[in-house]
Amino acid sequence: MKQASLKLNLNVKMTRKQVFLEQMEQVVPWAALVELITSYYPEGKTERPPFSLQTMLRIHFMQQWFTLSDPGMEQAFFDMPLYSEFAQLEEFDRLPDESTILRFCHRPERYKLAEKILGAVNEILIQRGLLLKAGTVVDATLIAAPSTTKNKDHKRDPEMHSNKRGQQMYFGMKAHIGADAE
Repeated sequence: MKQASLKLNLNVKMTRKQVFLEQMEQVVPWAALVELITSYYPEGKTERPPFSLQTMLRIHFMQQWFTLSDPGMEQAFFDMPLYSEFAQLEEFDRLPDESTILRFCHRPERYKLAEKILGAVNEILIQRGLLLKAGTVVDATLIAAPSTTKNKDHKRDPEMHSNKRGQQMYFGMKAHIGADAE
């Protein structure tokens, strides 16, 4: 017999992950995505009962959002009850293992569903005035310059500073460069 559990949340302040997942709960068109994928999802007549399609879809999205591998996602369910709650796993008396997660992840690849899912999400986001893009690559580097004061004013450039990388001192400036993949 399964015991009923009482969850008390005495936290007043929400974590960034909680806020993010609540926003994704509102923004992602879960019903439309489930409808899009339903015909490609097994009914579980020959194997153990499958997890609900929406649960597996939520797990797949969390893997992308938090860059978790299949084993990492399985472990995250034990470490972060928030993930189990977002994936709606309370109704199941078991958690998906890494092979179950892997098989679900291969399904969009096999049936070329990733483009359709992205298209459905982008359509909803565009209607709301939002845009989905990948992150940027940021590089921080030191641009070296001579520390000489042999110029007209006998002063150093005010935008230049000394920096230390390891045990080596450099005179110059830091450059932070961000670029989109596009």
